[in-house]
Amino acid sequence: MKVHNFNPGPAILPSVVLEKTAEAVKNFRSTGIGIMEISHRSKEFEGLLNETIQLLRELLNVPENYSILFLGGGASTQFFSVPYNFLDKKAAYLETGHWAERAIKEAQKLGKVEIVASSRDKNFSYLPKGWTIPTDADYFHITTNNTIYGTEILYDIESPIPLIADMSSDFCSRPMDIKKYALIYAGAQKNVGPAGVTIIIINNDFLNEKQVKNKVIPTMIDYKTHVNNNSLYNTPPVINIYVVYETLMWLKNLGGLSEMEKINIEKSNLLYDYIDSSKMFVCTVSNKEDRSRMNVCFVMKEGYKDKEEEFEKFAKSKGIIGIKGHRTVGGFRASLYNALPLESVKFLIQTMEEFEKKYS
Repeated sequence: MKVHNFNPGPAILPSVVLEKTAEAVKNFRSTGIGIMEISHRSKEFEGLLNETIQLLRELLNVPENYSILFLGGGASTQFFSVPYNFLDKKAAYLETGHWAERAIKEAQKLGKVEIVASSRDKNFSYLPKGWTIPTDADYFHITTNNTIYGTEILYDIESPIPLIADMSSDFCSRPMDIKKYALIYAGAQKNVGPAGVTIIIINNDFLNEKQVKNKVIPTMIDYKTHVNNNSLYNTPPVINIYVVYETLMWLKNLGGLSEMEKINIEKSNLLYDYIDSSKMFVCTVSNKEDRSRMNVCFVMKEGYKDKEEEFEKFAKSKGIIGIKGHRTVGGFRASLYNALPLESVKFLIQTMEEFEKKYS
């Protein structure tokens, strides 16, 4: 039975990437040793690292005055690294979900934080509107996609102050204007690799000009440490970087991020259109312009709530895994990350239709 992987992260990877990684684990680029055994100081690995950086520059059109880093610690480490480096007088945050909330709590330990707007009042089921970015803040922080609640900022915000974005769950899912951001960080385990490596794209002018002066910053969370050492200050997550490289090659061969966005739009529209016409299922995000392409969250309508557990079991019996919703939302969540094929979305819809016909 074919398995259809809708896990929210770690998530599905392209099959060709898995195959090439399996080969590299045994013998990386004809070195006779595996990628998990190779020295990060070797010319072979440094070559891989630089190729991966160049691929990201090409796919995202990253300007030369930006550095690209590959670090450990996950996005959660960036929650405190960002304010440690850049929070001087005040930071501004947009509160749109669980991970934005976590980032805010870390920043509040280090200084003053202004929450520009929040959707907490309706359990983060929408994106706030009509807010104004304070020009007296050191930076403005956003979380572009909210995996738990199913909302996504699908455009590049115009900000009068440095814009910092946690893009962990929609990184490389669409083209974007890197120049509008001072710093982007993303845990790789949704769209571009496995858990264990965090990708940072940082404007060097922002780093040099806005990093808080006369402050002792721990070496490992000082961005200059890693910029000055090309991510090689300490041993980086070697095999994870290799998987990112192969995933970026897959994206390039697919036609780049414009083509990837078209596929992601097709997948998400197909599933949302079905749910909107369903008698049994309903989306938790009612405003269509706020809906995430990456994480489609839905529940059973009134009158069918008692069927949720049965549907999850039914879907699992068909080979559909990872659709259980987060405990704070309930219901279901279908994660449609880059590597998830259109075929799996169609199969999920077919399964939902079959279950609906049985009970509605």
